[in-house]
Amino acid sequence: MLSDQLRSLAGDIDIYLFDQFLRGRFDARTRVLDAGCGGGRNLALLLAHGFDVFAIDGDAEAVSSVAQLFARLAPQLPADHVRQGHVDALPWGDGTMDAVISSAVLHFARDLDYFHRSIEEMWRVLAPRGLLFARLATSIGLEDRLETTIGHVRLPDGSDRFVVDERTLLETTDALGGRLLDPLKTTNVQNQRAMTTWVLEKVTGSNGRS
Repeated sequence: MLSDQLRSLAGDIDIYLFDQFLRGRFDARTRVLDAGCGGGRNLALLLAHGFDVFAIDGDAEAVSSVAQLFARLAPQLPADHVRQGHVDALPWGDGTMDAVISSAVLHFARDLDYFHRSIEEMWRVLAPRGLLFARLATSIGLEDRLETTIGHVRLPDGSDRFVVDERTLLETTDALGGRLLDPLKTTNVQNQRAMTTWVLEKVTGSNGRS
């Protein structure tokens, strides 16, 4: 079946991230970090096609699962490419990554300071012209249904998430010295939750917030 063939090719990759691959955004960005990788749902395609992949997550079980995925699909990659740790304190050097993926991670931030520290760390490890792909819960389109548009909220679907608004994402883009590769794209799931795709390019020489 076609669905089985596609899953064999791409695994359970986030469809919005898959769109970035289809549009050529990763063609010349082969050194990729998944910051908050979870069980590795977004890594199978990268590993199977020779990317130099790095991954980090705070959950030991997730890290173990991803290490096994690396061993199976890309045994040539060093074991220390998979680390247990937190996205606000990444163990890699400045400018070492061509792309950073942050899929369904930032809405688990403890507070706004942690949110900014995490983004700044992901930005720090990006090389010039590097790409930051983030998908996160926001208050965009749900403003009249939430107690606050920035901070921890109970969403109409019953989940508790840290959300930010459109202004915060745009101001953060400017503060980083980044450039939006796409307009902010938000999926409103029947007014129960909103997920925004935020894709930035690191303009040459930009260092982020001072």
